[in-house]
Amino acid sequence: MNRENSERPAPSWLRLTPSGFRAWWTGRHEPRPPAGDTDTGARPSSSTGRRTGQPGPDPLAPAGGTPSELWRMRATVRDEPGSLAALCTRLAGLGVDIVSLQTHPLADGVVDEFLLRAPAGLTAAGLTAAVEGAGGRDVWTERGDAHDLVDAPTRAVALATRTALDPAELPLALRQLLGRCAIRQVPARPDGGYGEGPAGTAELDEASGTVMRLRTPEGGVITVDRPHLPFTPAEFARARALVELDGRLGPRLPRSEDLLTVPGAGHFTVRRAGPRDLEAAKALHARCSAETLRRRYHGPVGDADRYLRHLLSPNFGRTLVVETGRGHVVGLGHLLWDGDETEVALLVEDAWQRRGIGGELLYRLVRMAAEAGCGAVYAVTQASNTAMLAAMRGLELPLEYQVEEGTLVITARVEPLPTALPQCGAVPGQGHVDGS
Repeated sequence: MNRENSERPAPSWLRLTPSGFRAWWTGRHEPRPPAGDTDTGARPSSSTGRRTGQPGPDPLAPAGGTPSELWRMRATVRDEPGSLAALCTRLAGLGVDIVSLQTHPLADGVVDEFLLRAPAGLTAAGLTAAVEGAGGRDVWTERGDAHDLVDAPTRAVALATRTALDPAELPLALRQLLGRCAIRQVPARPDGGYGEGPAGTAELDEASGTVMRLRTPEGGVITVDRPHLPFTPAEFARARALVELDGRLGPRLPRSEDLLTVPGAGHFTVRRAGPRDLEAAKALHARCSAETLRRRYHGPVGDADRYLRHLLSPNFGRTLVVETGRGHVVGLGHLLWDGDETEVALLVEDAWQRRGIGGELLYRLVRMAAEAGCGAVYAVTQASNTAMLAAMRGLELPLEYQVEEGTLVITARVEPLPTALPQCGAVPGQGHVDGS
């Protein structure tokens, strides 16, 4: 959600009715792809919590020591002998080194995708002019970084591995595979139909070439929009293959558990949750008071169970549960991808509030977001919920506040993430931390 450009309140989607819920999903945009973190966000065992060591060699520094910069570039060239050679000759005249090259055949030409190491003074306009002068067209340039040095086949295999290990990685792996783009997910309709678009496994908008629709294993639709750069057939095939892989592997979650000690209450387990935890989550709802559910879901208490299936789906984010030794779930924490400002939401059973469980869940969710590369997390609650405010302050991170019509949005900037946060039970005011 864009704080600077948005004039509307920033309500949580959990306040919406079922019809409003579907409209909310279709209107969200551009979830940021996290890295391959699949654990429970456990606290570091040492006071530093970070690895130390000497920095490695700069991958952007050429052997000669001349300052340079990496660029990603695409251009359409004629599919005839000598056209690519002319383009490469023109780039060589500017002192540009071609680090890697991929070719995407089209019906009316070839799209060449380059990773370039160019002299530091060379601008995007200079690169574009050189390529156009050599006969190229539809030139697109963007700054590169060290991650681009990994070749495309290796990157695709790595993303497929991430998706195989954790279904929550599917929409996020798509983002890393396709670069800067907007990704929206729409769940399947109750009647078994698609959330949007025509039936079919996958579809590429032929008119614009900038929109693809991919059906998820659950029957929903992932829409990928990249208006600044049309998708090539090869990119479409790669994206479709990732989705098909996820469907063939079926429901799964990474096996990861963390022991949580609550002063005066014993030991609990914190782990990743998924659709199999639906009944346990419903039982948690049944044990929570109406006030606790109202603070969490900001709407009719009777609607709370309706949201759980979506919250527990790994394709829409990551969920952590806190459970007793007998397997009773006493807390839920959700991390919902929403652009750079990922949403966090918590629910703690009444009998276990004021014990620090909410603060521990919040810590783990924020650490997962930070390790995933998210720049911020936000919680949507009520302006009267001082407990959630206290829990966010307990993170010891820079905070921003937005209050509109009784809705409080608290945004925490997660860079740099503190290496040591208060231990369990040290966060004050844990009553009703579930009101996020």
